[in-house]
Amino acid sequence: MRVSREKFAENREKILQVAGVLFRENGFDGIGVAEIMKAAGMTHGGFYGHFESKEDLALAVSRDLIEKVKIRWNEIVSAAPDRPLDALVRHYLARCSVDDPGGSCVFASLVQEVSRSRGAVRETFNDGLSALVDILAGIVPGETVEERRDKGFTTLSAMMGAVILARAVESRELSDSFLFTTRDELLRAKS
Repeated sequence: MRVSREKFAENREKILQVAGVLFRENGFDGIGVAEIMKAAGMTHGGFYGHFESKEDLALAVSRDLIEKVKIRWNEIVSAAPDRPLDALVRHYLARCSVDDPGGSCVFASLVQEVSRSRGAVRETFNDGLSALVDILAGIVPGETVEERRDKGFTTLSAMMGAVILARAVESRELSDSFLFTTRDELLRAKS
């Protein structure tokens, strides 16, 4: 039975959404197509009507999630015109960024896998990270464009590093220390 264009698009979006969560929770290699399709409520065979391969899906999910991160960061910055850096740092360095990898930052969740890969997914991450540095460079203090860009790199590195380390440890106290001391330091250092 043939599905309408609307249903096809809806199914593709559902696969992207489910795969996005499962990839962030398990990594690209930690989950198979059959499991993704089952979680999406579809058959394994239906996958190939939407994507050529799992690698094609990983690329589509990466592009989708990275675009959503950029949109969300710009929304946060726009919603707090008087304190955009505070708002962004507090949003990112929140407990939910650690406790819900499937619903949080694609970069913090998949950076290790992407660092071992080549090709389009890695290029997509490169471009996405550069875009986040640009957003930060627009809101961090600094006298010159170069100084603000450098601070953008430093801020992004600290934020993502804190989340990655906070996820890696079992102790809630140590996890909170990575997360919240980094948050507090970034907020203190902004001036």
